[in-house]
Amino acid sequence: MAYTGRELIAARCAKFFKDGDFVNLGIGVPTMCINYLPEGVDLWLETETGACGTGPTPPIDAWDTDFADAGSNPITLLPQGSWLPHDRSFGFIRGGHIDATVLGTLQVDAEGNIANWIIPGKLAPGMGGAMDLCSGGIKKVVVATDHCEKSGTSKILKKCTLPLTGYHCVTDIVTERAYFQVTPDGLVLKEIAPGYTVEDIRACTEADFTVAEDLGVLE
Repeated sequence: MAYTGRELIAARCAKFFKDGDFVNLGIGVPTMCINYLPEGVDLWLETETGACGTGPTPPIDAWDTDFADAGSNPITLLPQGSWLPHDRSFGFIRGGHIDATVLGTLQVDAEGNIANWIIPGKLAPGMGGAMDLCSGGIKKVVVATDHCEKSGTSKILKKCTLPLTGYHCVTDIVTERAYFQVTPDGLVLKEIAPGYTVEDIRACTEADFTVAEDLGVLE
């Protein structure tokens, strides 16, 4: 199936996971990843609200409002899953036990910095668990985001201008237009979505980047 938009972002992010990974998914598009796992990949998915071993998003006629993720979205609990105290769920994160996380963002930059919790001029509830996830020693920190703001302004910057959630922690950036790998030498364009060219991506991306020799298709 050919995905587009946010479904494409979620489906591509799901390809980063390995069978048996212990994963935390952020609010919004990241939570969609659980619905696009590659065949043969089963995860231990935890949410900082206190659930470990959550499954696919339930159909609307099976929603249980007592089962929710960090974004208050309904979740299912697998037979091997369990509820746990709030402090223990953060202990998993802060103790370096999470293999990978996918986070949404307001800004991300070429140095692997992420700013995803405060909007200028608006009351923000706080950074939630994102700051812990960015500083918990997680090896794979994937940013899943629209490529640009609604105004057309790039969300992938040379340097973040909003207060940082995490410093030099992002490993990969996936948008509906492209996939970038974050390296010590800057961003590397690894894949582009059908219908776009490298020139298109340069035109809508503030940050500089190099192009991988084996440039692939985002799908």
